[in-house]
Amino acid sequence: MSVAKQIIEEHLVEGSLRHGNEIALRIDQTLTQDATGTMAYLQFEALKLPKVKTELSVSYVDHNITETGKENSDFLESFAKKYGIIFSKPGNGICHQLHLENFAMPGKTLLGSDSHTPTAGCISSLAIGAGGMDIAAAMAGYPFYLEMPEIIGIELKGKLNEWVSAKDIILFVLKKLTVNGGVGKIIEYFGSGAKSLTVPERATITNMGAELGATTSIFPSDSATKQFLISQGREKGWKELKPDEKDYDRIIEISLDEIEPLIAMPSSPDNVVEVKKIGGVKVEQVIIGSCTNSSYKDLALAGMVLKNNKPKAELSINPGSINVVRNLEKNGLFDSLRNSARICDAACLGCIGMGQEPKPGSASLRTFNRNFSGRSGTENDKVYLCSVETAIASAVKGMITDPRELGKYPGIALPAKFDADKTIFAMPGNNPEKIKLARGKSIKPVPANDPLAQALSGEVLIKVGDNITTDDIMPAGSEILPLRSNIPAISSYVFHGIDRDFSKRAKERKGGFIVGGENYGQGSSREHAALAPMYLGIKAVIAKSFARIHKANLINFGILPLGFLDKLDYDSINQNELLVMDNVVESLNKNKSIIIKDRDIKLKYGLSRRERDIVIAGGKLNFIRESIKNEP
Repeated sequence: MSVAKQIIEEHLVEGSLRHGNEIALRIDQTLTQDATGTMAYLQFEALKLPKVKTELSVSYVDHNITETGKENSDFLESFAKKYGIIFSKPGNGICHQLHLENFAMPGKTLLGSDSHTPTAGCISSLAIGAGGMDIAAAMAGYPFYLEMPEIIGIELKGKLNEWVSAKDIILFVLKKLTVNGGVGKIIEYFGSGAKSLTVPERATITNMGAELGATTSIFPSDSATKQFLISQGREKGWKELKPDEKDYDRIIEISLDEIEPLIAMPSSPDNVVEVKKIGGVKVEQVIIGSCTNSSYKDLALAGMVLKNNKPKAELSINPGSINVVRNLEKNGLFDSLRNSARICDAACLGCIGMGQEPKPGSASLRTFNRNFSGRSGTENDKVYLCSVETAIASAVKGMITDPRELGKYPGIALPAKFDADKTIFAMPGNNPEKIKLARGKSIKPVPANDPLAQALSGEVLIKVGDNITTDDIMPAGSEILPLRSNIPAISSYVFHGIDRDFSKRAKERKGGFIVGGENYGQGSSREHAALAPMYLGIKAVIAKSFARIHKANLINFGILPLGFLDKLDYDSINQNELLVMDNVVESLNKNKSIIIKDRDIKLKYGLSRRERDIVIAGGKLNFIRESIKNEP
């Protein structure tokens, strides 16, 4: 079997490995971050269980690092102590980097409330991003359900040339497959070229596989995996996982020695060109870091270049973990960074629009994973995504620069053993019954939803096009992100960047419908892009197709995800039009198409019996509560 199928088979609770079948997986580990974690834990609390049932659950604070209010962080810390969860305080680092360094293991399943959870696939974990409600269910001991994905094998051959990096590999894949080319698929890397990559290099690739829309990405567990675990003092958890190279639905071959430095132009991760083709564009801002590119090697490379060069563009460094910084300091590689760049907290920061906003219309080069329009916090932004090599070359030249122009590539030796401070994590409390939750004013209860009505009617409140992101639906940024645990407040920002009257209109009309194009809901796993519309009364979203995580989130909150049986019908529905659907629950129970009344438009949904029951119940919380009541 492929590595992915080996892990799936070992954790399979329901279903079969046939593509398209619904399967259920036992989850070993969960992770959350503060922007999504608070709501996940409120949902877990609503299930009234005394403790999490996973092998390991970790709560990280890495998003709202400005701490304009400490209510979320204090709540998360107290919740972790009470319910058996490890807690990582602000400043420790980014969840994906920290989890890779400290907890991820080959052969384990990991479910995370962040779309970049597949980062841990670099160490041969089956790591999947999901909405907070799915994390709450996993912590309660319920399996995670999904359609059995296709397994796409990408055979890497050869070896990268100097100044070409793992970031260029994933940009090459994005150019080839596009931002929805991985939907419904697991991407598994193998071959001689894969063996030549270190685990942190693999992490860059699996992290940014989320931009393909893939369920997850994964590498084998081999000698490089073992060496990484030895370097982190965790070699006892290593085991070898090798694929049968023929066990793929499709194989794509990539010769690493043919890849050149690449860059994603504004404003999509798949808008990829060779760096040399746009060289000379003036650069105002460069940021190195994020969960995609903040390993020891990444920051050491930037430091080596800065020993003999001063940046001409504004340069910031966002480390991935505090332990990476400490090891760079120990080995004398941090001073050149500190002397030439602004060193920021080990956190997400500018990647989610929490500070570091670029000037409107100016080129900002970032080693991040997403450059959706406005995600930086600036309207009319021009964000480019690139490797650390291209970023540091462009910083010192003050313009977009092919890094090969810097001359000799600096040799960087990775430490055989990293100094790893495990005391940065707070362990669960010994007397959970005595721990009182720190429930600040921003911590509001999970909004309840009603069971699905037999008939649905309302206006089309908004009609949008293809590739609408969860950033478009529910923006992030320093103003909005702190409201993630306050759904009544954050609901005022739904579609804020597209139509600022949407929320007001939804409230006045007491709900209605959303119509979208292809790949609706791509990007972040934030369930608030479903939860806030649910609070506003949205009962159904009709789209040409959905991104996987967002479709699951809609189901989890009782919003019916509907597709056009004939996609041409998308053109015949207009904003502000009144739609009526009769016999909705009956149609779902009989697995029949739903018809828009007085219109020759049939709608499909492709939901399993379990998913239909969840929507009919008004969401997963209602569904699980009912199942707990009925348990013997």
